[in-house]
Amino acid sequence: MSPSSDDLAEKRTDWAEDRTLLANERTYAGWMRTGLASVGLGLGFQAIFKETDPTWAAKAVATIFILIGVAIFWGAWRNARDVQSRLHAHAAQTQSPRRLGLFTILFIAGSLSLTVVLWLL
Repeated sequence: MSPSSDDLAEKRTDWAEDRTLLANERTYAGWMRTGLASVGLGLGFQAIFKETDPTWAAKAVATIFILIGVAIFWGAWRNARDVQSRLHAHAAQTQSPRRLGLFTILFIAGSLSLTVVLWLL
């Protein structure tokens, strides 16, 4: 007995939803990499220009890039969470919203800690 066209349509819809959830995770990872690049740029800027006078100028610019990274981390998590709240996985194994939130918190905490250390040096 072959499946009905309604069953096939529902299965294709489920697969599309799974693909969208997996694409959402890849997008989240891409934005997290972009945030890390911004934090790294700030740290690199500070390393190159730390001898400038006044020293606070290089630290301020570095801090701006680090805070941009933090904003990117936050935005990536919010967008990923919103997509996950609208869809549900059928056959795909996706990361839980809680795990994505934990990663985001750790990246934000690390970046803000780096900013504090940067100003203490």
